[in-house]
Amino acid sequence: MPNPSPRPGNQTYDGLLVQDDLPEGWHLPHRFPGEREDDASNQIDAILGYNDQADPEEQHRSQATSDENETVDGRWRYIEHTETHTRVMIRLQRQMFAVPEEVRITGVIYLPWRPGDPITSQLLRELPTARIEAAINKRLFAMKRTETITGGKILLPSGRKVSERDLLKPLGDPKKTPDFYELVALQHGRLTQQGDKNPSATMAQINGVALSTAQGWVTKARDRGLLPPGRRGRAG
Repeated sequence: MPNPSPRPGNQTYDGLLVQDDLPEGWHLPHRFPGEREDDASNQIDAILGYNDQADPEEQHRSQATSDENETVDGRWRYIEHTETHTRVMIRLQRQMFAVPEEVRITGVIYLPWRPGDPITSQLLRELPTARIEAAINKRLFAMKRTETITGGKILLPSGRKVSERDLLKPLGDPKKTPDFYELVALQHGRLTQQGDKNPSATMAQINGVALSTAQGWVTKARDRGLLPPGRRGRAG
């Protein structure tokens, strides 16, 4: 994801959502709601109680040493329906430790054009959340994605197929195993999804290698863009 560039008031400043991500009929205003010159996402989370009343600093410290997807620092973005002028704010959240990495919509604020107008279930069904997520993820991560599920199998770049249950078995010799670092990324991701706090240590046990060897595999997978960058202080 591109680094933020300081363009006050512009909703696309961090590259998380751009106009091309929206289906036809939806518009991304350049300015934040209320013509604000700053991103009010943290304030919106606080107002909505979306931080579970926890100390944000404590959450940051906790998540800095965890491989779980983050729950803080979601970004609220404001979109409008061109024809009906329906106003919607969507909360975009990076799922950094999913494999492949992705962005999901984790909150919605839905406002009809005229205050007091009813919100119907039909209108809510027409909100294109899945299409927006798909467009964002294709733009940001498509070049890094190597996993395709077909018939319960994972199709690797070489054309080789492996079953999901095989991801927690020894991976073999890096010099002899096709798609080795793709498998490293998938094994690391599967352990993370299961709540493993130190997947590299578990990988070392599964593969019968030293912890430093497993950590080296993970580093090479990160260098190849198959896993998101690690963070300082993070185990595994």
